[in-house]
Amino acid sequence: MIDSLLVLLAVPVLAASGYLLLLTLLSGEKAAPKQVPPRLKFDVIIPAHNEEAGIARTVSNLSRVDYPVELRRIVVVADNCSDATAERAREAGATVLERQNKELRGKGYALQLAFERSLADGFADAVVVVDADTEVTPNLLHAFGLRLEAGAQAVQAHYGVLNPHASWRTQLMTIFMALFHKVRSLGRERLGVSCGLRGNGMCFTHAIIRQVPHEAFSIVEDLEYGIRLGQAGQRVHFAWEADVLGEMVTSEKAARSQRRRWDGGRMAMTRKFGLPLLTEGLRKGDKVLVDLAMDLLVPPMSWVVLAAGALAVASGALSLWQGHVALAMYLSAFNVLSLVLYVFRGWWMSGMGLKGLLALGRAPFYVAWKLWLMLSRSEEKKGEWVRTAREGQKP
Repeated sequence: MIDSLLVLLAVPVLAASGYLLLLTLLSGEKAAPKQVPPRLKFDVIIPAHNEEAGIARTVSNLSRVDYPVELRRIVVVADNCSDATAERAREAGATVLERQNKELRGKGYALQLAFERSLADGFADAVVVVDADTEVTPNLLHAFGLRLEAGAQAVQAHYGVLNPHASWRTQLMTIFMALFHKVRSLGRERLGVSCGLRGNGMCFTHAIIRQVPHEAFSIVEDLEYGIRLGQAGQRVHFAWEADVLGEMVTSEKAARSQRRRWDGGRMAMTRKFGLPLLTEGLRKGDKVLVDLAMDLLVPPMSWVVLAAGALAVASGALSLWQGHVALAMYLSAFNVLSLVLYVFRGWWMSGMGLKGLLALGRAPFYVAWKLWLMLSRSEEKKGEWVRTAREGQKP
């Protein structure tokens, strides 16, 4: 009876670890598509809230992308700013939209305004979203253009870490983001499903914005909009050869705000969309919806690791007690092996080398910290800018 109970408890963990193992096995790196002469026009949009210290650097970086100047514009949305973000962006050469609305605040509203203005202006064929603390590789617009020319309506670039060696925390974040943003995305791309939106380095055609207006205003507006695209029959393609690199925080206080925003918002989307998406996907035989549901329903890595570890200990103790290997022990071994392969694949793809392996030694403390954040009440407010403090700056 105890063995049967442990087997039942292992099934959800088995589903999660099996899904991650599948994506790990499909995550082999692919050669970049050959560039073709550019034709499409882009509006590169930077939503910004009180970013006077770094906005010029971001605009300058985007100005140097390898793409004809006449086929691109840089547009900064200075949303509810109380500093000189707008002035610094104009000085750097960007077109600036200023927005003041004390009731409707947040990145989602800033993007809605920018998308509507891009549609009204009629200059561009597509919009690109880049955060205000980001540097991009020169091939970004070429990578997007290739996918759009091939029929894609939404594309996500690889979102990585700009300051991977700043601290042990950013080293771990580099590995974890390689897991979530590269291993999973490459696997999902090979499955022909949506790789998901990451909030930074996103691209949408004007046609898809007209079909699915950007009415996503939650804390995780990217995740919400990606789900709505899937429900509309559109998958997000992955431009793996282009990078957008965002600054990650090193202090515990700033990281606490960031993790609460990401994890709390994701859990809210899971409660709202997880099971309904799975049901709809299975009913329609739609692999995009089923995968979007699986991506939501797989718990945070901290939970999966703890559950797999607890089941391994319990099934191991049961095996010793009864004198033979319990059935649950085989399932537990599969779960643990799958997660180990998944984590080490992320470490390998992160390029962090020995420093990354040493940083993984701190992972148990990081997992415990994340669980404490999940169990404690969030301090964030829905619908507002929850801006992570840049290093050396006040929030």
